[in-house]
Amino acid sequence: MIFQKDISKVFYLFIFFHLLLWTLVPSFSNLNLPLDTIEALAWGSNLDWGFNKHPPLSAFAVELFYITFGNNDWAYYFLSQIFVITSFFFVWKFSNLVFKNKELSLFSVLVLSSIYFYNFTTPEFNVNVSQLPFWALCVYFFWKCINFNKKTDWILFGIFSALGFLSKYLFIYLLASLFIYFILNFKKLKQFVPNYLLSLVISLLILLPHFIWLFENNFITISYGLNRSGLSEFDIVNHFVNPLNFLLKQIIILIPFLIMFFIILKKNKIKFDIKNKSSLFLFVINFVPLLLIFLTSVFTGAKIRTMWMTPFYLFLGTLFFQIFLRNIELIKIKRFYYLFLFFFILSPSIYLGVSIIDKTKRTDYPGKEISRLVQNKWDDNFINEIKIVIGDEWSAGNLSYHLSSRPTWFNDLKSETTSITDDQGVIYAGNPKILQKICPGVFGIINPVGYCMIGKR
Repeated sequence: MIFQKDISKVFYLFIFFHLLLWTLVPSFSNLNLPLDTIEALAWGSNLDWGFNKHPPLSAFAVELFYITFGNNDWAYYFLSQIFVITSFFFVWKFSNLVFKNKELSLFSVLVLSSIYFYNFTTPEFNVNVSQLPFWALCVYFFWKCINFNKKTDWILFGIFSALGFLSKYLFIYLLASLFIYFILNFKKLKQFVPNYLLSLVISLLILLPHFIWLFENNFITISYGLNRSGLSEFDIVNHFVNPLNFLLKQIIILIPFLIMFFIILKKNKIKFDIKNKSSLFLFVINFVPLLLIFLTSVFTGAKIRTMWMTPFYLFLGTLFFQIFLRNIELIKIKRFYYLFLFFFILSPSIYLGVSIIDKTKRTDYPGKEISRLVQNKWDDNFINEIKIVIGDEWSAGNLSYHLSSRPTWFNDLKSETTSITDDQGVIYAGNPKILQKICPGVFGIINPVGYCMIGKR
């Protein structure tokens, strides 16, 4: 048992060591940054209010870190963990408001170590990880809003709602769930409507540039999401198979969580008062987003990808401790801590082991060495700097990240061609068979990618 006065210290030690461990392990084991992080960095070199796959917040975040730390890989693992531990902090803060008991609040966070979304997958900073702090912040501030009705809380809720949406559109499932809770309790909460509308206006003002970008770019991110979920091809079987696959995967993912939780119960009797304000709120924020995304799969046949669920379970520990509060057997708490330590050590150990043994991963791509070879060939032929790289986010994105001139990445030039001046060095990265035939400059191959260099001699 941890003494009450030491619980806060234990929590802060946990998030410190989580930050340290998951920054150091991938920094040591990986030769190259993961795909999604390189992709975000490619977008960051050419910032806009949206990109072909996602809204812009993840690109804004990595570009801020690039300006600060440059092309040091550890910085982006560090960035990812900042997002993770920020979400842990607000789960802790919210749980304190609900339980008014720091030990239960600590358990609600520690149990998340058994869910691989919050450890094994976190080194790859992407749109899923970028949602995490805003998911936790929205829940925390919405709870404060409906309990204290302070205008500042409503303003912050509006800001974080917009930032979450700018991370990934799936954030709408949380916002819809919070709105459903508001409607279910409308009689009690109707005096809060003006402030709720204020938060909505603030969100829309922040989102306005992105919405303008969407219109100007033919809703390209929406099209990408529909294609990724398999909605571009109709098959009636998908309306049954995909929802069942979704449910099965969620059960498998949560098995360690359930083991870690139920090991401290003296009996599995559920006592859940849905009329209780905090119980209803916890039920809504945990199960309604899952229900909505499940129904999306049922009615549309969409394939819900596992990683899309990254932020959905942040408050599951809080819900379970609320449900089984009276059934926790304190003499079994040691088992909980032992299991926590087991999962806390196991996950980075597996990550390190896989990284060392398997040398076929994206994180073993020699991006720095390839960029050095490209730079050497460029210097042998041209006198100006490389300012633009064109190609897919991986091949060209790695060049943009590793080259010292930090060239701007483009998927293709399209309308930008006329704005390129003679002194801007350009490299096309792509299919070597095609590039070799059309390259007007210096051509080279670093298998399996071809590089066409056009510069000033």
